[in-house]
Amino acid sequence: MLTLTPTAAQAIRDLTATTPEPAQSGVRISSKGESAGSLTLTLATAPEPLDEVVETAGARVYLDPVAASVLEDKSLDAGADDQGGVSFVVMEKPA
Repeated sequence: MLTLTPTAAQAIRDLTATTPEPAQSGVRISSKGESAGSLTLTLATAPEPLDEVVETAGARVYLDPVAASVLEDKSLDAGADDQGGVSFVVMEKPA
C-alpha cells in the first residue's frame, strides 16, 4: 500500500484545509484511461466508489484501482517547486 512521508501528509492537509469539506477531502491519484503510464493528482472532496483510501496523520489520498496497483510498493513525498508551489514525488519505499 502507498505510504506518505510526514512532509507529504502535511502538504495534503494544507491543500485540503480550505476545501468546502475538509474533513473528507484529500488528493486523488488516478490513471488516464486503462494505462498505468500516466497518473494525475487532483483535489477531491471524497473518494470514488472503487478508490482505495490511504490515510496518514489526517491526510487522505484516494487511489483509483490502476493507481493503487502501480503505487502499491511506493511512498509519496512532497517538496516545493521552483515557483514555491507543492511538488509531489513518488519514491521507492525505504528498505
